[in-house]
Amino acid sequence: MTARRSSGGSRFLYDSFDAAAARIEANERVAEERWAALERRLGQIDDALERLEKRLWLGVYGVAAFLLAQGAEAILKAALR
Repeated sequence: MTARRSSGGSRFLYDSFDAAAARIEANERVAEERWAALERRLGQIDDALERLEKRLWLGVYGVAAFLLAQGAEAILKAALR
């Protein structure tokens, strides 16, 4: 049955199917998709961390501004007495 018949019929009846190569190709496609999803998720995490860092610095600057304003107010009150 390894010989190919010249009369009609499906080529799939006579050509061998390389299951190992098909399985390897499928696994490579799955690995590529997983890698792409991982890169996309890491990008989202990186963006979230950048936003969090901006918020933290805004809080730090807010606290520093509040303390400076309190100090300036104390100095002004002491100077006016």
